[in-house]
Amino acid sequence: MPELPEVEAVCRVVRRALKDRRIVFAEIFRKRICAPQTPSQFARAVAGRRFQSVERRGKNILIHLEGVTLWAHLRMTGDFYPVAVPRLTPPTAAAQFVLDNGRALVFDDPRGLGVLRAVKPAQWKRLLGTLGPDALSPEFTAERFAGLAKSSRAPIKLFLMDQRWVAGLGNIYAAEALFRARIDPRHCGAGLGRARLLRLHRAIVALLTNAVKSASLAYRRPGVFAEGETFRPAVYGREDRRCPACAGLIRRIVQGGRSTFFCPGCQS
Repeated sequence: MPELPEVEAVCRVVRRALKDRRIVFAEIFRKRICAPQTPSQFARAVAGRRFQSVERRGKNILIHLEGVTLWAHLRMTGDFYPVAVPRLTPPTAAAQFVLDNGRALVFDDPRGLGVLRAVKPAQWKRLLGTLGPDALSPEFTAERFAGLAKSSRAPIKLFLMDQRWVAGLGNIYAAEALFRARIDPRHCGAGLGRARLLRLHRAIVALLTNAVKSASLAYRRPGVFAEGETFRPAVYGREDRRCPACAGLIRRIVQGGRSTFFCPGCQS
């Protein structure tokens, strides 16, 4: 699943593709992607609208058009990218937006789990109202993070992945941040001291900042670190391989139905 750095990279692709452009019409190839709106309702809502801006809230993409906002969530395999002509849209595309320059912006989604909605400003604010502070926003302060974590009895890894507390972190970067902060993913937030939580906050911000730069250079598709990217996981996906810090073996456990990778020697 694309996480905050990858979603930010996709936002930058969308911004470049739509700058100074108008959507002539939209085509929905998978009906459920815009449900409960019908494809025709969705298409009418965005047709003829000029692009204004795009922003990211956690893993959510908000494409602001004149009078309406296009809310998108990439889920497991979603991705936006431009194509030179609409007929080059791949068979895995869930939707495409034909632009006034003859090009098209494609929403590609091989597993068909992504979400697209055409909503008014008040609607998207309600839709995202349960999100916690974005992990790269000014609202994500060290003190606020420590206070939220101290109120949680959940394992710290699951706390980090709960979008109600911290928006944008997913499985990869939660594991990597905990490794950098030298914290066992099984500890509960309430049991961690303030100094350790502040260290974890610093690790999250530094990690995501670097990962955004990396993804913006060479991101290609969800779940894959491209050759040109500078970010490389230290523990994620490296079960039974040597830890880069202590040379011990990296372990994998299951938390909340997801794999967690960590180093027992470094993370206590």
